[in-house]
Amino acid sequence: MSDRKVCVVTGAAGGVGIEVVKKFYAKDYDVVMLDIAIDKMKQVISDNNMDADRVSCYALDISDEDQVKDTIAKIKEKNGRIDALINTAGIVGKYNLTADYTFENFKKIYSVNVFGTFLMMHYTLPIMVEQNYGRIVNFGSVSGMTGYTFEIGYGSSKWAVIGMTKNVANEYGQYNIHANSVSPGWVDTPMFWNTLEDYKNFDDSEVNLGPLGRPSRSDEIADVVYYLCTDEAFIINGSNVLADGGKMLG
Repeated sequence: MSDRKVCVVTGAAGGVGIEVVKKFYAKDYDVVMLDIAIDKMKQVISDNNMDADRVSCYALDISDEDQVKDTIAKIKEKNGRIDALINTAGIVGKYNLTADYTFENFKKIYSVNVFGTFLMMHYTLPIMVEQNYGRIVNFGSVSGMTGYTFEIGYGSSKWAVIGMTKNVANEYGQYNIHANSVSPGWVDTPMFWNTLEDYKNFDDSEVNLGPLGRPSRSDEIADVVYYLCTDEAFIINGSNVLADGGKMLG
């Protein structure tokens, strides 16, 4: 075990997740990558010439409680601690009006975005309490702060994530554990472009990118996430940080 802090990242093979991994690695953390796409995680490690002694990866479906429990136990055994938990894993699902939205689609979204985020916190928090230190950053969305059409599943799931984050911040601040959420708008990732195509099936009007006129970059979101885990951000706890380039301004 090293003396470096340990950061665990879910959705580590996704657009934002990869940049979060790179950011914390560059800041001298040992990083644990979690995603269902094990080969892609290994490729990220190879492509970025990361030291295998400092980066590990586990195939994980965060909606499966047994998998989460076993994986967190393995991380504790190997790394000894978890200083930061970054839950980037999430799915959008299919857009549709509420009356046409299938229950299967709704459940699938919640299984990852809500239940998966809960399970990761549930099994990580005892480790953070034991070490009297922890930083948790969950991912909300501008969709979880308003009532966008066609998004009852995704939007409400992000409302839930923001709410759970505030619960944890209130309950565990006494143990020097801070929990915050980050709510991006459009982010330039493969998920963004796939979502955009699906959305245009229902609404072909111009997509609102906000006053900056472009989607956020994944590395810009990673910068916000990292800042929330620094000593300079100590006073920020239970907050939902809007990182949308002003999209919600209108």
